[in-house]
Amino acid sequence: MLLRLLFLALFALNLCLGTDSIARAAEPDSFPVDVIPTSAGELGITFIGHGTLMLRFGGRVMHIDPYSSLADYATLPKADLVLLTHHHPDHLDPKALAPIRTDATVIIGTASCAGALPGIIVLTNGDTHAADGFTVEAVPAYNLIHTRENGQPFHPKGEGNGYILTFGSTRVYVAGDTENTPEMKALGNIEVAFLPMNLPYTMTPEMVADAVRAFKPKVLYPYHYGDTDTSRLTALLAGLDGTEIRIRPMK
Repeated sequence: MLLRLLFLALFALNLCLGTDSIARAAEPDSFPVDVIPTSAGELGITFIGHGTLMLRFGGRVMHIDPYSSLADYATLPKADLVLLTHHHPDHLDPKALAPIRTDATVIIGTASCAGALPGIIVLTNGDTHAADGFTVEAVPAYNLIHTRENGQPFHPKGEGNGYILTFGSTRVYVAGDTENTPEMKALGNIEVAFLPMNLPYTMTPEMVADAVRAFKPKVLYPYHYGDTDTSRLTALLAGLDGTEIRIRPMK
């Protein structure tokens, strides 16, 4: 009898420990998080990986290009807003969207996303949308140089968006899959920029450095960088005043 009671006690203890362990693993804090102060409150940035981010602002949760290969989205907070930069499967992933989408979730994407997700809000390059205390502006995202074997750009002009998100007076630029386009280089007053460096589909470190020197973000996060050596970029921008480069695990 004593042995049976001891066994049951140990089983209950293991069950509790196991449940607690699973709960901790499911917390989004298992991913790196940065906090950016804005004039309207703190902006929390969770770095999921690849081209995928989760933002928290004013009690709202925003997922950008959620991708199920990087996280179990059933364990992450439901989305008040989802931003999709384009239709490629590592940016538009129905498996990732399903567990975070509710009847109240607003999804903003491109025309190329609308076929897979009827009813979303479509923004074309240059459009702006107001959403719960911040604004979303669509910026062109496309290739200038890198093409497929048939000469077609990996990302043709007009097909994809980057987004400028304005929180109070703080402007955050998530570039999407793009190169250092004239539209990017003409941007102004960008506090935080996420620029892709995944070859051959987006920018080389030299292209990123060229863009940074042009529009001078205060904080630069290389993201969606695959196997590109981020130290090449930091070397190219060594000594540049006014821009802080922050490297996070965003392969």
